[in-house]
Order: sequence, then C-alpha cells, then structure tokens
Amino acid sequence: MKHLISLGDLTSEQFYQLLDLADHLKALNKAKIPHPVLAGKTLGMIFAKSSTRTRVSFEVGMYQLGGYALFLSTQDIQLGRGEPISDTAGVMSRFLDGIMIRTFAHQDVLDLASYGTIPIINGLTDLMHPCQALADLMTIREHKGQLHGLKLAYLGDGNNVANSLLQACSKAGMDIAVASPAGYTCDPGCIAEAQAEAALQGSKVILTDDPFEAVQGADAIYTDTWVSMGQEAEKAVRLPVFSSYQVNDAIMAAANPGAVFLHCLPAYRDLEVTESVIDGPSSVIFDEAENRLHAQKAVLVSLLAPGCSLPEHP
Repeated sequence: MKHLISLGDLTSEQFYQLLDLADHLKALNKAKIPHPVLAGKTLGMIFAKSSTRTRVSFEVGMYQLGGYALFLSTQDIQLGRGEPISDTAGVMSRFLDGIMIRTFAHQDVLDLASYGTIPIINGLTDLMHPCQALADLMTIREHKGQLHGLKLAYLGDGNNVANSLLQACSKAGMDIAVASPAGYTCDPGCIAEAQAEAALQGSKVILTDDPFEAVQGADAIYTDTWVSMGQEAEKAVRLPVFSSYQVNDAIMAAANPGAVFLHCLPAYRDLEVTESVIDGPSSVIFDEAENRLHAQKAVLVSLLAPGCSLPEHP
C-alpha cells in the first residue's frame, strides 16, 4: 500500500490484513497497552467538508499511535484561495509524513497522490468513503464472526458510502444487494469493479429498486442519509423519491433473524430509518462509529510505519 484512495486498489488479502490489524489495535487499546509506533510522525488533515467522526477519529488515532495530527481547513490554507493542488502537494510533502483529505471532488485525492511524495488517505469524497466501509465490515465481522458468505443489503441513495460498500463486500467475499430508485444508483465504475471482484471471490452483486427484494437473506442492513452534504437544495425532491426505502421494523423482519443494522451517521431518525430500528436491539451504530478509530489506525500504521513491531495481542 502506498495510499488509501479506493478499496478497489486493494487485494482481498490486503483488505483482510487491514481488518486483522484493526482488530489487533482495538485489543491493544481496550487493554490500555501503549503502541506509539508513529512517534515523530505527522499527519496533515485537509477538510473541505465539515466532520465529526472523521476529524475526531483521525486525531485520536494519531495521538494513540504516538504521532501528531494537524487540522487544516481549506478556508485557512492557500488551497482554498486558489493555490494549485500540485503546489500544495509538493509543499505538504516536505513538511508531513502523510495527508488525509475529506473533500468533494475525488480528483483532488488522485491529484494529491500524483503530485505528492507521501501517503494520501481518502477521508471521504463525493465518489467514495473507504475508511467508513472498512469500519463497517470490521463491525459486521465482530458481531457475526465472519464475512465470507454473508449478505449485506444497502437501501437508499447510491452515494459514496454505497460505492465503497460495493468494493468492500466484494473484496470480503460477501454478497451485497443495493436497492436504489432510478436515477440514484451507484457509480457504474464501482459497480463494474465490484462485479469483477465478486466473480473472483464467488459472491454476488445484486442491484434492484425493490428494498424488500434486497433484504431477503440479509445478515446486515445498511442505510445512509437521503440528502448528503452539498445536496441540501435537492431535499424537497429527494424525500418523496426515497420514502419507500426507509429501514423500519417491516424491513428488518424481512431479513435474516439476528440481522444487524448499520448507519454511517449522522442519521435523520424517522426519515431513512425509524427510531425503533436505530435505537433498537439490532442497531450496532455506535460499535460501527468506534471502529472508525481502529480501522483508520490500521490504515495509518500500514502507510506510515509498514513492518513496525506492535505489542503482542493481549
């Protein structure tokens, strides 16, 4: 691994290695065993989009690993005033050991990786959200004991989260069904990539506009907001289009017994998911949110200190 831009860039083996490392780092953290393997390392965090989970989890992760994270809003750095991203990448490469960027255009992440000389982490773009999908599958494996052979159903907007879940599930050998209304389906490139990987892993990619078809046989059910950042002007149009894709008790009952519910948050209760589901016994949203920390620490260690020696598993 040189960067984490897209989960599609990883092999299935690399994907599972990241999950295993995340589990190990989580166990060390729970046992309060210090693991400062990034001592002296610095991570620049560029934010063009506001954040709760991404900022806090990366800052805390770098602290726990012994490194230092710098918050860089595009409103405060020259990138937001028109400096070419090539110049920003060149300058930052002289100061930092790595960059995490949370932005709108996916091309910005590709350009940073192209022009810079340090590892780049995609903290979110309009196209993909790889760190979230890593945490999601880490969470499912914690609760189900495995990933290969399971099925995840995603209901709603075919957005960046859905695109990365397509990639993650196919790498893990999981079936994935995405139910979205016409005009709001996943990125065609991400679909094709997932279908090719699923063929290698013996899993399935199912695309439908019927939420009840998607959740048949599902072990995990996932949804996200129907109105993502930058789409606020579309809210009045989007809400009626997505109303039949709400995750509610009837949807959960149509899945496999014991199916877990996931949401990347922030959630809008009684829109994309009812309170009875998100606050109910099937919900694992806070385990999922916590696992952003551990999954991202695995990414940081893999990119900034590959081959380092960690304390043994407690």
